[in-house]
Amino acid sequence: MRNTGHRCLCLIIPSILTPVYLFIFLHYLTIPIAGYTPTENFAINCGSRGNSQELGRNWMGDIDSKFSPSEKGKLSTTSPAAEQPFESVPYSTARLSRNEFTYSFPLTAGQKFIRLHFYPSSYGEFNGSKAFFSVKTGGGYTLLSNFSAALAAEDLGKETIVREFCIYFNEEGGKLNITFTPTSAADAYAFINGIEIVSMPDYLYYSSEEEASGVHIIGQQNSLYALENLYRLNVVSAKLAFVPVNTSINLKFTQIPNYTAPLDVYRSARTMGNNKTENMGYNLTWALPVDSGFSYLLRLHFCEFQPEIQEQHDREFTIFIANQTVENHADMIKWSGGNGVPIYRDYGVMMPTQGSNKKSKLYIQLHPNPDDRTVYNDAILNGIELFKHINSVNELAGDFNIQPSAAQFTPRASNKMKLVAITGGVVCGIVAVSVLCFFVVHEMKRKRDPGLRDRALWWRAVFHISTKSSDTHRSSLTSNLCRHFGLQEIKTATKNFDKGYIAGEGGFGNVYKGYINGGTTPVAIKRLNPESQQGAHEFMTEIEMLSQLRHIHLVSLIGYCNHKREMILVYEYMANGNLRDHLYDTDNPPLPWTQRLQICIGAARGLHYLHAGVNKTIIHRDVKTTNILLDHKWVAKVSDFGLSKMSPTSVANAHISTVVKGSFGYLDPEYFRFQRLNEKSDVYSFGVVLFEVLCARPPVNQTGEEEQAGLAHWAVTSYKNGKLEEIIDPHLKGKIAPMCLEKYGEIAVSCVLDQRIKRPSMSDVVRGLELALEL
Repeated sequence: MRNTGHRCLCLIIPSILTPVYLFIFLHYLTIPIAGYTPTENFAINCGSRGNSQELGRNWMGDIDSKFSPSEKGKLSTTSPAAEQPFESVPYSTARLSRNEFTYSFPLTAGQKFIRLHFYPSSYGEFNGSKAFFSVKTGGGYTLLSNFSAALAAEDLGKETIVREFCIYFNEEGGKLNITFTPTSAADAYAFINGIEIVSMPDYLYYSSEEEASGVHIIGQQNSLYALENLYRLNVVSAKLAFVPVNTSINLKFTQIPNYTAPLDVYRSARTMGNNKTENMGYNLTWALPVDSGFSYLLRLHFCEFQPEIQEQHDREFTIFIANQTVENHADMIKWSGGNGVPIYRDYGVMMPTQGSNKKSKLYIQLHPNPDDRTVYNDAILNGIELFKHINSVNELAGDFNIQPSAAQFTPRASNKMKLVAITGGVVCGIVAVSVLCFFVVHEMKRKRDPGLRDRALWWRAVFHISTKSSDTHRSSLTSNLCRHFGLQEIKTATKNFDKGYIAGEGGFGNVYKGYINGGTTPVAIKRLNPESQQGAHEFMTEIEMLSQLRHIHLVSLIGYCNHKREMILVYEYMANGNLRDHLYDTDNPPLPWTQRLQICIGAARGLHYLHAGVNKTIIHRDVKTTNILLDHKWVAKVSDFGLSKMSPTSVANAHISTVVKGSFGYLDPEYFRFQRLNEKSDVYSFGVVLFEVLCARPPVNQTGEEEQAGLAHWAVTSYKNGKLEEIIDPHLKGKIAPMCLEKYGEIAVSCVLDQRIKRPSMSDVVRGLELALEL
């Protein structure tokens, strides 16, 4: 299977196997794109007069031009935006109307690429929040329905919205009509800032039955279909395990055209990291929100460019799409024929409607194969493209899309996933539409002009999207990493911050138990005290750090709200609170020893992941029992990353010079004295936690005898004197096996050694605690 240009298309039907009524057969590009000249190439700057240029693209104004729209009833109007956007063309002006209006374009028959531009601002008497409308084409395609650019922009955290479509126009010498129709709501109107239409060669999307090598086309007997591009993602991240851009590699485009995707897509990749044991327990996961009731074409881009991966079976993994197995033995070297050879794989995915749910998530998951099949227990992915296919009533329209969840490490599913048969034949996927035709030339221009390169990337790096926003302190990363909640959603979830919903209080502010998703999902909502400047900094750190980390023993950040002075974080709800609430000064029943030990092991695994499971070491800097949370199954999860620091290097024992921060009683003495921080500072704090769990005492006791003031010092002294059992929690006396207690004490004492170089790593701590559990 060497020629990935003739790639089989896999049909995936989540949950139920329904008849395939929309099957897309796509033919590999056999004619060089440089040899194709588009017969149509329109760029309309709506609401403006004359011609203008932006990024080398010529735009034509629609006022007093052959492209002036026709309209029903009262004439449409044009207006400049109340607030000027970052990009002036085509977003400075708009065509607006409370009545239906239509643009007409003279076209030849064939495939057409359409891009619609929206800037949801206020325009004169038109309030931006009142724009609700549909967009249809003369061929009967509904591109957008009850669409609100303002809501879409708010949800995505973007200033402007672009929607891309590919349709087949079958009227030779006819006109393509694009009609904008306001909804029936009072004061509703429709608007558009820019329209682009470019012809494309038909063979990029469709091959006839005769050309399909005998593959039957199910429910698709002609080219009358439409596609919408939803996601085009470069999946690398600066803060999770990934292979950095390798600009020195010589990519060999022997399997696909070199304009399929930008070169950086194939020169960088997401991997799971180097920890084989951790990798085998998790999937590398992307969750793409999509509309139910549609079929989709998914393209995954791959390129092995790490020099150590040279032979078949060096890296082999399983691919799950929509919770079904599509590739049992994905092997990039086998598929491509060698290192540095870009390829892609295409899959057709059906997302049936389930009840009243209009939205669902399309999951893409990679899982490494075991040691007996591969050298590296790892998975790799370079890029993702997803296109929506027209449904049975000629609609592409659905609710506006929200951004995908970035790559996550999710627990591997225990149930076996069904292997879906792969239909053979000469079928290939969509070449990235927006870099076709003149866009190819435009891309080449951008490569020559560094000033253009960063301003018009068709591909989005999931972790590097800078967005312009009126919100204060909004992170440039957050809109693509976790859910952005509106303030009203938070108020609804907490009954307007009702005091009865307060689950805890801290220096940051109150923590509320709330309910989202129609009251079905419990969450923890942390509301920042607006007077806390330190809290504002920690708010940003928490979002940018925790939203990029996924591990079973790290608390999950679901989303955030950042509205004026309101800064709010939304986490998964931890039903059993924090660890300290079950140790002392509490009415909760005491935990049995085995459960305490299992909790410690879980927290240690979470810290070990921070130190060694990601590309650069993350130092938590505030490890304590109140920051170890317990879910409904008593699984421990490390929380509160507001003080966390990322080490500039992954080299062991390297340090960061920084102002001392943390909690009294847990601070590493060397960090306190020399203001030098490294991962062994977390180890010290965790040693204090271990003694706290064993003794059910706070780390600092200012009311008792002087020798008992500091728990760590007192416990170490007791251990060395053979009297550790005398200071343990009275509820545990006689209930811990002597060898287990000895091993546990040995680990805890080694963690709190004064010289950090003598302390164990968190990996050693995990192994030691696991051994203690067995004793």
